[in-house]
Amino acid sequence: MIDLSLLRKEPQGIKELILKKEPKFQVDKLIELDEIVRTLKTEVENLRKEKNDLAQKGAKGITEEIRDQSIEIGKKSKSKEKELEQVEQEFKKLYLSCPNLLQDDVPSGNKESNKVIKSIGTKPEFKFKPKNHLQLNEKLNWFDFDAAAKMSGSNFVVYKGTGVKLIYALTHLMMKNNAKYGFEPILPPYLVTDKALINSGNLPKFEGDFYKISEDGLNLIPTAEVSLTNLHAGTVFDLEQLSKKMVSWTSCFRREAGGYGATDRGLIRIHQFEKVELYNICEPEKSNEELDKMVACAQDILQQLGLHYQISLLAAQDTSFSSAKTFDIEVWLPGQNEYYEVSSCSNCTDFQARRASIKFKKQNSKKPQFAHTLNASALALPRLMVALMETYQQEDGSIKFPECLQKVMDNLW
Repeated sequence: MIDLSLLRKEPQGIKELILKKEPKFQVDKLIELDEIVRTLKTEVENLRKEKNDLAQKGAKGITEEIRDQSIEIGKKSKSKEKELEQVEQEFKKLYLSCPNLLQDDVPSGNKESNKVIKSIGTKPEFKFKPKNHLQLNEKLNWFDFDAAAKMSGSNFVVYKGTGVKLIYALTHLMMKNNAKYGFEPILPPYLVTDKALINSGNLPKFEGDFYKISEDGLNLIPTAEVSLTNLHAGTVFDLEQLSKKMVSWTSCFRREAGGYGATDRGLIRIHQFEKVELYNICEPEKSNEELDKMVACAQDILQQLGLHYQISLLAAQDTSFSSAKTFDIEVWLPGQNEYYEVSSCSNCTDFQARRASIKFKKQNSKKPQFAHTLNASALALPRLMVALMETYQQEDGSIKFPECLQKVMDNLW
């Protein structure tokens, strides 16, 4: 969540930053509720003080006047406390739905204003008409949507044979690469509480986007970012312990309630998918530097695989809720004739740290500060699988993998 003191100090400037990202957000309502809450808290405190003062008078002898005054103040106090509780709930829900503030260099506008800042490699050329991954799979039989639909419904997938080996080989390659950049492997739970989703910024904003297990008060993670945010919730680090770099390979579960477009076929958008996620907790002054390092880490994998990709700085309204600045790495898919995101690298500044109370303390400093948190996919496996199939397809429908990947696959089983 954003720093309320900034909103109180510079309401107009902060309002403009919020509306740049989310034009329909009720900033004026948030400011109004914040003022009402503070006013009511003062009134409640004053009534409690009045009652305490009366109690001290009554210690010398309770008169009928003191008793009547005490009863009247008690009624007022109870009414104000109830009013405060109701307004606080309304304020908290709106406050938790307020997006993070954007950094100055983030372009205004929506997706059409995203800025391509780098392009690596060239689009592959074919002497034949390239197929998409679904057409290629008719011969390869690496994944099966029909079998998955029988047990789970639409937009789930069963990987088979070489498809399974490819997923494991890519994961091995990524985990090894990310360890080289100093990321500690973490294998977290897949089920988390509502509080964990609030801490990461998923609730209340994205209620309904993930799978709930109501009986147990748990939810399936939409990304390992949720688990990694909460791993150090409530922690106060010494400055020397930062940056804290973590990497997780997990399945991710998303309801994708908005539905699927015609271009999101096959493995492009599914309810359950595997992803390697980077997470970083660092001091504020170094967060943009750490973001660049995480982008470089994710790029390294694509370069090893010889895939063509571009990096885009996302515009304000395409930047995720918790992020202050996001770079998307988009790989070229020949069979789709389009770029698709395989990594989203975000600096969330102190937004998640405030929600999860992740702090650090400098030497000789009495008061801890909020840390900055960052996350990046490195990488989303199904789309990477699509990119490899479509980029390295041969005329006969077979796939010739890059040597670095083939070596890993040959050593699996």
